[in-house]
Amino acid sequence: MKTRLISVGERMPAWVAEGFAEYRKRLSHDLPLDLVEIPLGNRGKGRDVARAIVDEGAAVLAALPKDAHLVALDGRGKPWSSEQLAAELARWRMSGRDLAILIGGPDGHAPEVLARADQRWSLGPLTLPHMLVRLVVAEQLYRATSINAGHPYHRA
Repeated sequence: MKTRLISVGERMPAWVAEGFAEYRKRLSHDLPLDLVEIPLGNRGKGRDVARAIVDEGAAVLAALPKDAHLVALDGRGKPWSSEQLAAELARWRMSGRDLAILIGGPDGHAPEVLARADQRWSLGPLTLPHMLVRLVVAEQLYRATSINAGHPYHRA
């Protein structure tokens, strides 16, 4: 199974990029992880935020792998413990489909993206910078693969 992290926003700070690269490398054999960056829609004075969200949504939908299981990061989604994520990952693998995890822009996902998602995942009630979410998701995917492999990385 291949995993594609589709994220609205570009240019991670160096420390986030380094951390993401480290977990991506760790995942390379068990769960190959590709990052697709979607440019932010135009925001600012005199700009229509709703239009920016629609534009971002269209770009996210265009980047989706065919027949992938879609998981949208959403504050109204279901929060999973690391063990629950590991169980979800095992189920996703058994489905025989690739996986796409979607991170929206600063104003969230377009309704069309959420409608298309198979699942919604919440990282909890905290508001996190979207660049940091990439790193958290990569680490949690690595932790989940470690749990499923019986590796001692995760200490519950």
